[in-house]
Amino acid sequence: MKVITENTLFYGDNLSILREYIPEESVDLIYLDPPFNSNRSYNVLFRDESGKDAQAQITAFEDTWHWGQETEQTYYEIVQDAAPNVASMINALRGFIGANQMMAYLVMMTARLIELHRVLKPTGSIYLHCDPTASHYLKIVMDTVFGVENFQNEIIWRRQNAKGQASTRFASNHDIILYYGKRDGKIWHSQYKGYDPEYVKKFYRFTDLETGRIYRLSDLTNPNKNRPNLTYEFLGVTRVWRWTKERMQKAYDDGLVIQSKPGGVPQYKRYLDEQKGVSIDDIWDDILPIQAQSAERLGYPTQKPLSLLERIIEASSNEGDVILDPFCGCGTAVIAAEKLGRKWIGIDVTHLSISLMKYRLKDNFKLEEKKDYEVIGEPESLASARHLAQKDRFQFEWWALSLVKAKPQGGTGGKRGKKGADKGIDGIMNFVDGARGKMKSVLVQVKSGHVKSGDIRDLRGVVEREDAAIGLFITLEKPSRNMVTEAASAGFYESELWQKTYPRIQILTIEEILAGKTIEMPPSYGTFKRAQKIRRVAEEQAKFDI
Repeated sequence: MKVITENTLFYGDNLSILREYIPEESVDLIYLDPPFNSNRSYNVLFRDESGKDAQAQITAFEDTWHWGQETEQTYYEIVQDAAPNVASMINALRGFIGANQMMAYLVMMTARLIELHRVLKPTGSIYLHCDPTASHYLKIVMDTVFGVENFQNEIIWRRQNAKGQASTRFASNHDIILYYGKRDGKIWHSQYKGYDPEYVKKFYRFTDLETGRIYRLSDLTNPNKNRPNLTYEFLGVTRVWRWTKERMQKAYDDGLVIQSKPGGVPQYKRYLDEQKGVSIDDIWDDILPIQAQSAERLGYPTQKPLSLLERIIEASSNEGDVILDPFCGCGTAVIAAEKLGRKWIGIDVTHLSISLMKYRLKDNFKLEEKKDYEVIGEPESLASARHLAQKDRFQFEWWALSLVKAKPQGGTGGKRGKKGADKGIDGIMNFVDGARGKMKSVLVQVKSGHVKSGDIRDLRGVVEREDAAIGLFITLEKPSRNMVTEAASAGFYESELWQKTYPRIQILTIEEILAGKTIEMPPSYGTFKRAQKIRRVAEEQAKFDI
């Protein structure tokens, strides 16, 4: 096993990655937001630079699981190799659910939860994000794998934006987060939210004239009247007090105990800026989902708010701890962990997700692959690139586009889209040119199989049709002499702003890109939609310490 414990992105099946790379009891906190098995396809809908919806839409993943040979094999592995209670549980579930999509989903989740339990430290916690379609089954699995005694909370996250037909039933408006520890002594930090403004207005009615601080007056008497050691006279008033006479006198000397009038019962000045706020319970209705116009929005399906992950990470980990997200999607858990000074491990089965996470890490924290973190599972040689292309040409296409930082384009069906829906464009890059800062485009085509000069002519036609500046042809195979000639005959793009010329049609092989060769073009404007900038908490604190 190659031990990996921090700041690593993995491409691949999280089950095999957990078994191969993540050592036992090495992770402090796990957050996972797995597909819910709701028979849905989740699409990435890209937007053009004006903010309008573009036609490019790619299926990022489908959350439907089917019972097949792989599921059957995993089921038998659990029955034969797992702890007796886990084997009995999965066998009983199959008995009354049957070999269907839901059972396939539960088998998939059980195998992974067994591994997640293995890698979690004794002081660690796990938060499983799901919805009501499978939460009741998942709780049975979690109770069995992690132990009923380690169940902590069923957290209700109210999404605010109602889903479902409210005309025929109550609108569906919440997700569920199942929170478990591994053993006694788990890491825990209570979380608080601000007071309601009306509450503050009603109770914090006083202002300190010297400091301008807002405060309220609170009762200092003891509810237990049978406390002789706390019964004494203070400022001419005899009561059973909450504090000893020595503590009461000190608070009075510090100006924290006041008597509004002679003979009045002394009260305590409770300053608003010293209060932690309202303790967070298991119903979270104060965190909004990602809104359509939110600066945080990336356009990735199932993206969760950064504040949601921050609350979980702050509650159940310490600075420097290792956070693991085995279904990391667009990487919000990874971004939150980096912001809060934690180490992190992210796993996803699509190159689209890995690419997006790399862009987010660079955009927000200036982190560079292989320098500040590792990426494991992506091709690093021509042979591994060929293997990926043979295994899944769509994943190969996304990976190849990520090498040149091109935004994928696609249609509205399957992994790639309907035939012709991408208009002959696999990816796009934008740059600014001209005196008025006009947006220009580089169109990218990717080929993993046999290539010919006609492919270059086709790309040239697409570039002309779309009024693009440059066309890039990425190929796994070496181009023929005719292809190189065809590309050269397209001439050059002359940049008004940068005062340079660039070949209008360019050919790059995967071998060349892996060796460091890049496209010739003006500086790129950007690839994916950028969210608002995020600063590390330590950096924010440093601003106040200066």
